[in-house]
Amino acid sequence: MTEANTNLNPKLPDDERWARDVLGKLALAAVTEQRRARRWGIFFKLLFFTYLVTLLVLVWPDSLGTTTASTKRHTALVRVEGLIASSTEASAKNVIEALRKAFKDEKTVGVIMEINSPGGSPVQAGEIYDEIQRLRQQYPKMPIHAVTSDVCASGGYYIAAAAQNIYANKASIVGSIGVRLDSFGFTDAIAKLGIERRAYTAGNNKDFLDPFKPVNPAEVQHLQGMLDAIHQQFITAVKQGRGERLKENPDLFSGLMWTGEQGVGLGLVDALGSTRYVAEEIIGEKNLLDYTKRTRWVDRLFDGAEASMGAVLMRVLGQEGMPQWR
Repeated sequence: MTEANTNLNPKLPDDERWARDVLGKLALAAVTEQRRARRWGIFFKLLFFTYLVTLLVLVWPDSLGTTTASTKRHTALVRVEGLIASSTEASAKNVIEALRKAFKDEKTVGVIMEINSPGGSPVQAGEIYDEIQRLRQQYPKMPIHAVTSDVCASGGYYIAAAAQNIYANKASIVGSIGVRLDSFGFTDAIAKLGIERRAYTAGNNKDFLDPFKPVNPAEVQHLQGMLDAIHQQFITAVKQGRGERLKENPDLFSGLMWTGEQGVGLGLVDALGSTRYVAEEIIGEKNLLDYTKRTRWVDRLFDGAEASMGAVLMRVLGQEGMPQWR
């Protein structure tokens, strides 16, 4: 009885059993292949989505709030933040582009440059200074004021001097009207380490200021002449911008720094005041519109790589030291 119950289906022939096994294996393989295809599909979709997100991050501006168009009267704001150099956001290219857009906008009633910079390249700062002077001549009725934040020193102050007036917080740092160039000397170090210096040049002065050779008084004299000339350019620009507001003080162009409150007494600063104060009380339009040009992340990445390559090249050429207004 038990044997009869366990064999309800008659035994299949060998060929039918083989066909059934093959069909079962084919069905299982099809299901497995479908699962594999679905997993690969999900993988490629995620990969494509990641690619799109990465591309968007690289191309999209860092600041979504920066506006370059207006529908009502406003005070234009252009920020100069950080080191002034060709590879930073405070480059002449970025600042000048922002200033031109601000002046060109028919709804702009005044411009404020908010400066928080320790200085940087004399060339970059000089280009911004000259452009401000040009814009003031082109738009004589458009007021432009500089407002210092934490630091407005050296090249940062050079830019501020081009504005009609300079306002600062009482604790701001202003001044540092001077030029510096940093270098090092390794002659004793390589002698102690037993290192032999080998430099091959074409041109008697191509190894000018080589840190691996003793100081040459003639080279130092030539360098000092260069620094003095750049310093004089700085002094001339400040005197041109500030005029008779500057007080007689032997330390004014010595490279010293002062607080914003002290700067008022020296004529380096016109008055104490914030960006909001200048917009509302001086320009008369409290509505602020930011024109600051923000560099895209991908541009900063390539600019940084380019700057690093340039620094390496300058070292190879023996020209690693460049004057800085800071």
